[in-house]
Amino acid sequence: MKGDRCVGVIALNLEDGTIHRFRSNNTVVATGGYGRTYFSCTSAHTCTGDGTAMLSRAGLSNQDLEFVQFHPTGIYGAGCLITEGCRGEGGFLINANGERFMERYAPNAKDLASRDVVSRAITIEIREGRGCGPEKDHVFLQLHHLPAEQLHKRLPGISETARVFAGVDVTKDPIPVLPTVHYNMGGVPTNYRGQVVQHRNGRDVIVPGLYACGEGASASVHGANRLGANSLLDIVVFGRACALTIADLHKPGEKFPDLDQSCSGDASVANVDTLRHANGSTPTAVLRTQMQKTMQAHAAVFRDGPTLQQGVKLIDDCFRAQKDLKVHDRGLIWNSDLVETLELQNLMLNAVQTLYSAEARKESRGAHAREDFKDRVDEYDYSKPLQGQAMRKDHWRKHTLSITDQYTGKTTLTYRPVIDRTLDKDKFDTLPPMLRKY
Repeated sequence: MKGDRCVGVIALNLEDGTIHRFRSNNTVVATGGYGRTYFSCTSAHTCTGDGTAMLSRAGLSNQDLEFVQFHPTGIYGAGCLITEGCRGEGGFLINANGERFMERYAPNAKDLASRDVVSRAITIEIREGRGCGPEKDHVFLQLHHLPAEQLHKRLPGISETARVFAGVDVTKDPIPVLPTVHYNMGGVPTNYRGQVVQHRNGRDVIVPGLYACGEGASASVHGANRLGANSLLDIVVFGRACALTIADLHKPGEKFPDLDQSCSGDASVANVDTLRHANGSTPTAVLRTQMQKTMQAHAAVFRDGPTLQQGVKLIDDCFRAQKDLKVHDRGLIWNSDLVETLELQNLMLNAVQTLYSAEARKESRGAHAREDFKDRVDEYDYSKPLQGQAMRKDHWRKHTLSITDQYTGKTTLTYRPVIDRTLDKDKFDTLPPMLRKY
Protein backbone atom coordinates (compact mmCIF):
# COMPACT_ATOMS: atom_id res chain seq x y z
CA MET A 1 0.00 0.00 0.00
CA LYS A 2 1.18 3.50 -0.84
CA GLY A 3 -0.89 5.68 1.41
CA ASP A 4 -4.49 4.59 0.80
CA ARG A 5 -3.75 3.11 -2.63
CA CYS A 6 -2.86 -0.50 -3.47
CA VAL A 7 0.12 -0.52 -5.83
CA GLY A 8 0.86 -4.25 -6.17
CA VAL A 9 1.85 -7.43 -4.35
CA ILE A 10 4.90 -9.28 -3.05
CA ALA A 11 5.04 -12.94 -4.14
CA LEU A 12 7.17 -15.97 -3.27
CA ASN A 13 7.98 -18.42 -6.07
CA LEU A 14 7.90 -21.87 -4.46
CA GLU A 15 9.82 -23.49 -7.32
CA ASP A 16 13.06 -21.55 -6.94
CA GLY A 17 12.56 -19.54 -3.74
CA THR A 18 12.77 -16.15 -5.44
CA ILE A 19 10.76 -13.22 -4.12
CA HIS A 20 9.06 -10.94 -6.65
CA ARG A 21 7.54 -7.48 -6.35
CA PHE A 22 4.71 -6.87 -8.81
CA ARG A 23 3.72 -3.28 -9.47
CA SER A 24 0.14 -2.89 -10.60
CA ASN A 25 -2.51 -0.26 -11.09
CA ASN A 26 -5.15 -2.84 -10.15
CA THR A 27 -4.96 -5.83 -7.83
CA VAL A 28 -7.82 -8.36 -7.57
CA VAL A 29 -7.99 -10.44 -4.39
CA ALA A 30 -9.55 -13.81 -5.27
CA THR A 31 -7.91 -16.01 -2.64
CA GLY A 32 -10.88 -17.99 -1.32
CA GLY A 33 -12.20 -18.38 2.19
CA TYR A 34 -10.70 -19.25 5.58
CA GLY A 35 -12.40 -22.61 6.18
CA ARG A 36 -9.14 -24.17 7.36
CA THR A 37 -9.35 -22.16 10.58
CA TYR A 38 -11.62 -25.04 11.66
CA PHE A 39 -10.69 -28.66 12.39
CA SER A 40 -13.43 -30.11 10.17
CA CYS A 41 -14.23 -28.36 6.90
CA THR A 42 -14.96 -29.08 3.26
CA SER A 43 -12.43 -26.50 2.03
CA ALA A 44 -9.22 -27.29 0.19
CA HIS A 45 -6.07 -27.16 2.30
CA THR A 46 -5.16 -23.93 0.50
CA CYS A 47 -8.23 -22.09 1.86
CA THR A 48 -6.24 -20.29 4.53
CA GLY A 49 -7.72 -16.79 4.34
CA ASP A 50 -4.69 -15.33 2.59
CA GLY A 51 -6.53 -12.35 1.06
CA THR A 52 -8.36 -11.27 4.20
CA ALA A 53 -5.14 -11.61 6.19
CA MET A 54 -3.20 -9.52 3.66
CA LEU A 55 -5.77 -6.76 3.98
CA SER A 56 -5.58 -6.89 7.76
CA ARG A 57 -1.79 -6.55 7.65
CA ALA A 58 -2.22 -3.60 5.28
CA GLY A 59 -4.37 -1.83 7.88
CA LEU A 60 -7.72 -2.48 6.19
CA SER A 61 -10.85 -3.91 7.80
CA ASN A 62 -12.54 -7.20 6.96
CA GLN A 63 -16.31 -7.67 7.16
CA ASP A 64 -18.67 -10.13 8.86
CA LEU A 65 -16.15 -12.90 9.61
CA GLU A 66 -18.43 -14.26 12.36
CA PHE A 67 -20.85 -15.62 9.75
CA VAL A 68 -19.55 -19.12 8.99
CA GLN A 69 -21.77 -21.59 7.18
CA PHE A 70 -21.79 -25.22 8.25
CA HIS A 71 -22.83 -27.68 5.57
CA PRO A 72 -25.09 -30.24 7.25
CA THR A 73 -23.70 -33.27 5.44
CA GLY A 74 -19.96 -33.67 5.52
CA ILE A 75 -18.75 -37.28 5.68
CA TYR A 76 -18.14 -38.19 9.30
CA GLY A 77 -14.41 -38.29 10.05
CA ALA A 78 -13.34 -36.94 6.64
CA GLY A 79 -15.29 -33.71 6.14
CA CYS A 80 -15.83 -34.34 2.41
CA LEU A 81 -18.98 -32.74 1.12
CA ILE A 82 -22.15 -34.70 0.36
CA THR A 83 -24.25 -32.33 -1.72
CA GLU A 84 -27.83 -31.20 -1.08
CA GLY A 85 -28.56 -32.84 -4.41
CA CYS A 86 -28.80 -36.12 -2.50
CA ARG A 87 -31.74 -34.81 -0.51
CA GLY A 88 -33.10 -33.15 -3.63
CA GLU A 89 -33.23 -36.56 -5.28
CA GLY A 90 -35.21 -37.96 -2.38
CA GLY A 91 -32.59 -38.83 0.23
CA PHE A 92 -33.33 -38.04 3.86
CA LEU A 93 -31.64 -37.83 7.25
CA ILE A 94 -32.32 -40.30 10.06
CA ASN A 95 -31.18 -40.56 13.68
CA ALA A 96 -30.25 -43.63 15.71
CA ASN A 97 -33.96 -44.44 16.14
CA GLY A 98 -34.51 -44.45 12.39
CA GLU A 99 -36.63 -41.27 12.61
CA ARG A 100 -36.78 -38.69 9.82
CA PHE A 101 -36.10 -36.00 12.40
CA MET A 102 -36.19 -32.97 10.04
CA GLU A 103 -39.98 -33.19 10.13
CA ARG A 104 -39.76 -31.84 13.70
CA TYR A 105 -37.61 -28.82 12.82
CA ALA A 106 -38.96 -27.80 9.40
CA PRO A 107 -42.38 -29.43 8.88
CA ASN A 108 -42.79 -28.03 5.37
CA ALA A 109 -39.27 -27.95 3.89
CA LYS A 110 -38.11 -30.98 5.91
CA ASP A 111 -34.72 -32.21 4.60
CA LEU A 112 -34.59 -29.35 2.07
CA ALA A 113 -34.50 -26.57 4.67
CA SER A 114 -31.58 -24.11 4.67
CA ARG A 115 -28.16 -25.38 5.62
CA ASP A 116 -28.00 -23.66 9.00
CA VAL A 117 -31.43 -25.05 9.96
CA VAL A 118 -30.44 -28.61 9.02
CA SER A 119 -27.02 -28.27 10.67
CA ARG A 120 -28.55 -27.11 13.94
CA ALA A 121 -31.17 -29.88 13.79
CA ILE A 122 -28.45 -32.53 13.41
CA THR A 123 -26.50 -30.97 16.29
CA ILE A 124 -29.59 -31.02 18.54
CA GLU A 125 -30.25 -34.69 17.70
CA ILE A 126 -26.68 -35.57 18.66
CA ARG A 127 -26.72 -33.47 21.83
CA GLU A 128 -29.99 -35.08 22.96
CA GLY A 129 -28.55 -38.58 22.58
CA ARG A 130 -30.08 -39.65 19.29
CA GLY A 131 -26.83 -39.70 17.32
CA CYS A 132 -25.62 -42.75 15.42
CA GLY A 133 -22.54 -44.93 15.83
CA PRO A 134 -20.67 -46.12 18.93
CA GLU A 135 -20.02 -42.55 20.04
CA LYS A 136 -23.50 -41.32 19.04
CA ASP A 137 -21.76 -38.39 17.35
CA HIS A 138 -23.24 -38.32 13.83
CA VAL A 139 -26.44 -39.09 11.89
CA PHE A 140 -27.18 -41.04 8.73
CA LEU A 141 -28.08 -39.84 5.25
CA GLN A 142 -30.20 -42.56 3.68
CA LEU A 143 -30.15 -43.07 -0.09
CA HIS A 144 -30.51 -46.84 -0.50
CA HIS A 145 -34.31 -46.63 -0.81
CA LEU A 146 -33.74 -44.90 -4.18
CA PRO A 147 -33.32 -47.02 -7.34
CA ALA A 148 -29.70 -47.97 -8.00
CA GLU A 149 -30.04 -46.71 -11.58
CA GLN A 150 -31.12 -43.28 -10.32
CA LEU A 151 -28.15 -43.10 -7.92
CA HIS A 152 -25.74 -44.12 -10.66
CA LYS A 153 -27.14 -41.63 -13.14
CA ARG A 154 -27.90 -38.64 -10.93
CA LEU A 155 -25.31 -38.96 -8.14
CA PRO A 156 -22.27 -40.81 -9.53
CA GLY A 157 -19.73 -38.60 -7.78
CA ILE A 158 -21.46 -38.95 -4.43
CA SER A 159 -21.53 -42.75 -4.73
CA GLU A 160 -17.77 -42.76 -5.32
CA THR A 161 -17.04 -40.25 -2.55
CA ALA A 162 -19.06 -42.29 -0.04
CA ARG A 163 -17.26 -45.48 -1.07
CA VAL A 164 -13.78 -43.96 -0.84
CA PHE A 165 -14.10 -41.82 2.30
CA ALA A 166 -16.80 -43.66 4.30
CA GLY A 167 -16.47 -47.22 2.98
CA VAL A 168 -20.18 -47.21 2.19
CA ASP A 169 -22.10 -48.63 -0.75
CA VAL A 170 -24.95 -46.11 -1.03
CA THR A 171 -27.22 -48.69 -2.68
CA LYS A 172 -27.13 -50.75 0.52
CA ASP A 173 -26.13 -48.59 3.50
CA PRO A 174 -26.61 -45.01 4.77
CA ILE A 175 -23.78 -42.44 4.76
CA PRO A 176 -22.55 -41.23 8.19
CA VAL A 177 -22.65 -37.40 8.12
CA LEU A 178 -21.93 -34.46 10.42
CA PRO A 179 -22.17 -30.63 10.03
CA THR A 180 -18.89 -29.35 8.62
CA VAL A 181 -17.60 -25.82 7.95
CA HIS A 182 -18.30 -25.10 4.31
CA TYR A 183 -18.45 -21.41 3.45
CA ASN A 184 -17.48 -17.99 4.78
CA MET A 185 -20.03 -15.23 4.23
CA GLY A 186 -17.56 -12.66 5.49
CA GLY A 187 -14.47 -11.40 3.72
CA VAL A 188 -13.04 -8.29 2.10
CA PRO A 189 -15.81 -5.64 1.93
CA THR A 190 -16.63 -4.53 -1.62
CA ASN A 191 -19.27 -2.59 -3.52
CA TYR A 192 -21.29 -4.05 -6.39
CA ARG A 193 -18.48 -3.20 -8.84
CA GLY A 194 -15.94 -5.32 -6.98
CA GLN A 195 -14.05 -2.34 -5.56
CA VAL A 196 -12.80 -2.76 -1.99
CA VAL A 197 -14.41 -0.25 0.37
CA GLN A 198 -13.69 0.93 3.88
CA HIS A 199 -16.18 2.70 6.15
CA ARG A 200 -14.74 6.00 7.34
CA ASN A 201 -16.47 8.96 8.94
CA GLY A 202 -19.88 7.47 8.34
CA ARG A 203 -19.51 6.68 4.63
CA ASP A 204 -18.00 4.06 2.33
CA VAL A 205 -14.67 5.02 0.77
CA ILE A 206 -13.20 3.13 -2.21
CA VAL A 207 -9.64 1.84 -1.81
CA PRO A 208 -7.98 2.82 -5.13
CA GLY A 209 -6.42 -0.03 -7.09
CA LEU A 210 -7.87 -2.83 -4.96
CA TYR A 211 -10.66 -5.26 -5.90
CA ALA A 212 -11.99 -8.52 -4.46
CA CYS A 213 -14.29 -11.32 -5.60
CA GLY A 214 -15.09 -14.92 -4.77
CA GLU A 215 -15.41 -16.38 -1.29
CA GLY A 216 -12.65 -14.08 -0.07
CA ALA A 217 -14.89 -11.06 -0.71
CA SER A 218 -18.04 -9.83 1.03
CA ALA A 219 -20.26 -7.93 -1.38
CA SER A 220 -22.51 -8.83 0.69
CA VAL A 221 -25.14 -10.56 -1.40
CA HIS A 222 -25.25 -13.54 0.96
CA GLY A 223 -25.91 -11.56 4.12
CA ALA A 224 -25.53 -13.78 7.17
CA ASN A 225 -26.14 -17.10 5.41
CA ARG A 226 -25.56 -18.11 1.79
CA LEU A 227 -28.26 -20.07 -0.01
CA GLY A 228 -27.00 -23.34 -1.45
CA ALA A 229 -27.65 -22.44 -5.09
CA ASN A 230 -25.66 -19.20 -4.95
CA SER A 231 -22.15 -20.63 -4.78
CA LEU A 232 -20.90 -19.29 -8.11
CA LEU A 233 -22.43 -15.84 -7.68
CA ASP A 234 -19.38 -14.49 -5.87
CA ILE A 235 -16.83 -15.39 -8.51
CA VAL A 236 -18.86 -15.37 -11.74
CA VAL A 237 -20.89 -12.19 -11.21
CA PHE A 238 -18.43 -10.19 -9.16
CA GLY A 239 -15.34 -11.52 -10.90
CA ARG A 240 -16.88 -10.18 -14.10
CA ALA A 241 -17.76 -6.94 -12.29
CA CYS A 242 -14.11 -6.47 -11.30
CA ALA A 243 -13.00 -6.94 -14.91
CA LEU A 244 -15.63 -4.56 -16.28
CA THR A 245 -14.82 -1.89 -13.69
CA ILE A 246 -11.09 -2.06 -14.39
CA ALA A 247 -11.73 -1.91 -18.15
CA ASP A 248 -13.99 1.09 -17.62
CA LEU A 249 -11.59 3.06 -15.42
CA HIS A 250 -8.25 2.20 -17.03
CA LYS A 251 -6.57 1.81 -20.40
CA PRO A 252 -3.75 -0.51 -21.51
CA GLY A 253 -0.27 0.97 -21.20
CA GLU A 254 -0.98 3.23 -18.26
CA LYS A 255 2.05 4.15 -16.16
CA PHE A 256 2.55 2.19 -12.95
CA PRO A 257 2.67 4.14 -9.70
CA ASP A 258 6.13 4.89 -8.33
CA LEU A 259 7.16 3.02 -5.19
CA ASP A 260 8.79 4.50 -2.10
CA GLN A 261 10.07 3.10 1.19
CA SER A 262 6.54 2.84 2.61
CA CYS A 263 5.59 0.22 0.00
CA SER A 264 8.94 -1.41 -0.74
CA GLY A 265 7.89 -4.82 0.62
CA ASP A 266 10.84 -4.98 3.01
CA ALA A 267 8.56 -6.02 5.89
CA SER A 268 7.24 -9.00 3.91
CA VAL A 269 10.75 -10.16 3.05
CA ALA A 270 11.85 -9.76 6.67
CA ASN A 271 8.84 -11.81 7.84
CA VAL A 272 9.75 -14.67 5.47
CA ASP A 273 13.30 -14.63 6.77
CA THR A 274 12.17 -14.54 10.40
CA LEU A 275 9.89 -17.54 9.95
CA ARG A 276 12.46 -19.47 7.93
CA HIS A 277 14.84 -19.27 10.89
CA ALA A 278 12.20 -19.67 13.62
CA ASN A 279 13.73 -21.90 16.27
CA GLY A 280 11.13 -22.21 19.01
CA SER A 281 9.68 -25.41 20.44
CA THR A 282 6.23 -25.60 18.76
CA PRO A 283 5.92 -27.18 15.29
CA THR A 284 3.60 -25.34 12.92
CA ALA A 285 1.24 -28.33 12.62
CA VAL A 286 0.83 -28.54 16.40
CA LEU A 287 -0.18 -24.89 16.79
CA ARG A 288 -2.42 -25.09 13.72
CA THR A 289 -4.30 -28.04 15.22
CA GLN A 290 -4.64 -26.19 18.54
CA MET A 291 -6.13 -23.19 16.71
CA GLN A 292 -8.48 -25.38 14.64
CA LYS A 293 -9.78 -27.28 17.66
CA THR A 294 -10.33 -24.01 19.51
CA MET A 295 -12.46 -22.74 16.61
CA GLN A 296 -14.33 -26.05 16.28
CA ALA A 297 -15.22 -26.08 19.97
CA HIS A 298 -15.90 -22.39 20.60
CA ALA A 299 -17.28 -20.95 17.32
CA ALA A 300 -19.36 -23.84 16.04
CA VAL A 301 -22.99 -24.39 14.99
CA PHE A 302 -24.32 -23.24 18.38
CA ARG A 303 -22.68 -20.43 20.30
CA ASP A 304 -23.14 -18.78 23.70
CA GLY A 305 -21.45 -16.08 25.75
CA PRO A 306 -19.27 -18.19 28.09
CA THR A 307 -18.12 -20.47 25.26
CA LEU A 308 -17.24 -17.54 22.99
CA GLN A 309 -15.47 -15.67 25.79
CA GLN A 310 -13.41 -18.74 26.56
CA GLY A 311 -12.69 -19.08 22.85
CA VAL A 312 -11.44 -15.49 22.67
CA LYS A 313 -8.98 -16.19 25.49
CA LEU A 314 -7.78 -19.43 23.91
CA ILE A 315 -7.35 -17.93 20.44
CA ASP A 316 -5.37 -15.07 21.98
CA ASP A 317 -3.11 -17.71 23.54
CA CYS A 318 -2.72 -19.34 20.13
CA PHE A 319 -1.84 -16.01 18.56
CA ARG A 320 0.86 -15.33 21.16
CA ALA A 321 2.21 -18.87 20.73
CA GLN A 322 3.32 -17.97 17.19
CA LYS A 323 6.44 -16.47 18.79
CA ASP A 324 7.49 -20.01 19.77
CA LEU A 325 7.14 -21.63 16.34
CA LYS A 326 9.70 -24.10 15.06
CA VAL A 327 10.45 -24.30 11.32
CA HIS A 328 12.78 -27.16 10.41
CA ASP A 329 13.51 -26.40 6.74
CA ARG A 330 15.82 -23.38 6.36
CA GLY A 331 15.80 -23.41 2.56
CA LEU A 332 13.64 -21.49 0.11
CA ILE A 333 13.06 -24.02 -2.67
CA TRP A 334 9.75 -25.91 -2.24
CA ASN A 335 9.84 -25.22 1.49
CA SER A 336 6.40 -26.51 2.46
CA ASP A 337 7.23 -26.04 6.14
CA LEU A 338 7.75 -22.32 5.55
CA VAL A 339 4.65 -22.00 3.37
CA GLU A 340 2.45 -23.71 5.97
CA THR A 341 3.81 -21.34 8.61
CA LEU A 342 3.01 -18.32 6.42
CA GLU A 343 -0.47 -19.77 5.94
CA LEU A 344 -0.80 -20.27 9.71
CA GLN A 345 -0.15 -16.55 10.18
CA ASN A 346 -3.02 -15.87 7.79
CA LEU A 347 -5.32 -18.39 9.45
CA MET A 348 -4.61 -16.91 12.86
CA LEU A 349 -5.64 -13.40 11.83
CA ASN A 350 -8.92 -14.77 10.45
CA ALA A 351 -9.57 -16.94 13.49
CA VAL A 352 -9.02 -14.07 15.93
CA GLN A 353 -11.36 -11.76 14.01
CA THR A 354 -14.02 -14.48 13.71
CA LEU A 355 -14.15 -15.19 17.44
CA TYR A 356 -13.99 -11.53 18.51
CA SER A 357 -16.77 -10.62 16.04
CA ALA A 358 -18.95 -13.56 17.12
CA GLU A 359 -18.55 -12.80 20.81
CA ALA A 360 -19.52 -9.16 20.27
CA ARG A 361 -22.71 -9.89 18.24
CA LYS A 362 -25.42 -10.31 20.89
CA GLU A 363 -28.11 -11.85 18.69
CA SER A 364 -28.80 -14.79 16.39
CA ARG A 365 -28.74 -14.05 12.66
CA GLY A 366 -28.33 -16.48 9.78
CA ALA A 367 -25.41 -18.82 10.43
CA HIS A 368 -24.60 -17.07 13.72
CA ALA A 369 -26.83 -18.86 16.24
CA ARG A 370 -26.46 -17.96 19.94
CA GLU A 371 -28.26 -19.91 22.63
CA ASP A 372 -28.17 -16.93 25.02
CA PHE A 373 -29.52 -14.51 22.39
CA LYS A 374 -31.91 -16.59 20.31
CA ASP A 375 -33.65 -13.78 18.44
CA ARG A 376 -32.62 -11.59 15.55
CA VAL A 377 -32.37 -7.98 16.69
CA ASP A 378 -33.42 -5.64 13.88
CA GLU A 379 -34.04 -1.90 14.13
CA TYR A 380 -37.77 -2.62 13.81
CA ASP A 381 -39.96 -5.61 14.60
CA TYR A 382 -40.59 -6.80 11.06
CA SER A 383 -43.19 -9.34 12.20
CA LYS A 384 -45.53 -6.40 12.91
CA PRO A 385 -46.65 -3.34 10.93
CA LEU A 386 -43.86 -0.75 10.90
CA GLN A 387 -46.19 2.21 11.30
CA GLY A 388 -45.83 3.71 14.76
CA GLN A 389 -42.71 1.74 15.68
CA ALA A 390 -39.70 3.61 17.06
CA MET A 391 -36.31 2.62 15.67
CA ARG A 392 -34.12 0.61 18.05
CA LYS A 393 -30.70 2.18 18.44
CA ASP A 394 -29.12 -0.98 19.87
CA HIS A 395 -30.01 -3.17 16.88
CA TRP A 396 -27.65 -5.62 15.13
CA ARG A 397 -28.73 -5.29 11.51
CA LYS A 398 -25.30 -3.99 10.61
CA HIS A 399 -22.01 -5.30 9.27
CA THR A 400 -19.11 -6.06 11.60
CA LEU A 401 -15.78 -4.55 10.53
CA SER A 402 -12.70 -6.12 12.13
CA ILE A 403 -8.99 -5.45 12.02
CA THR A 404 -6.19 -7.19 13.95
CA ASP A 405 -2.71 -5.90 14.68
CA GLN A 406 -0.38 -8.47 13.12
CA TYR A 407 2.19 -8.08 15.91
CA THR A 408 0.09 -7.87 19.09
CA GLY A 409 -3.14 -9.58 18.05
CA LYS A 410 -5.20 -6.64 19.32
CA THR A 411 -8.52 -6.73 17.47
CA THR A 412 -10.69 -3.67 16.90
CA LEU A 413 -14.34 -3.88 15.87
CA THR A 414 -16.42 -1.17 14.24
CA TYR A 415 -19.70 -1.36 12.34
CA ARG A 416 -21.10 -0.41 8.95
CA PRO A 417 -24.77 0.11 7.96
CA VAL A 418 -26.49 -2.41 5.71
CA ILE A 419 -27.27 -1.06 2.22
CA ASP A 420 -31.06 -1.20 1.84
CA ARG A 421 -31.62 0.63 -1.41
CA THR A 422 -31.52 -0.91 -4.86
CA LEU A 423 -29.54 0.67 -7.72
CA ASP A 424 -32.71 1.57 -9.63
CA LYS A 425 -35.88 1.85 -7.59
CA ASP A 426 -38.02 2.13 -10.73
CA LYS A 427 -36.85 -1.28 -11.94
CA PHE A 428 -36.50 -3.04 -8.59
CA ASP A 429 -38.10 -1.58 -5.52
CA THR A 430 -36.57 -2.10 -2.11
CA LEU A 431 -37.92 -5.10 -0.20
CA PRO A 432 -38.14 -4.70 3.59
CA PRO A 433 -36.52 -7.43 5.72
CA MET A 434 -38.73 -10.37 6.66
CA LEU A 435 -38.51 -13.05 9.31
CA ARG A 436 -37.41 -16.46 8.04
CA LYS A 437 -39.91 -19.17 8.94
CA TYR A 438 -40.42 -22.84 8.08
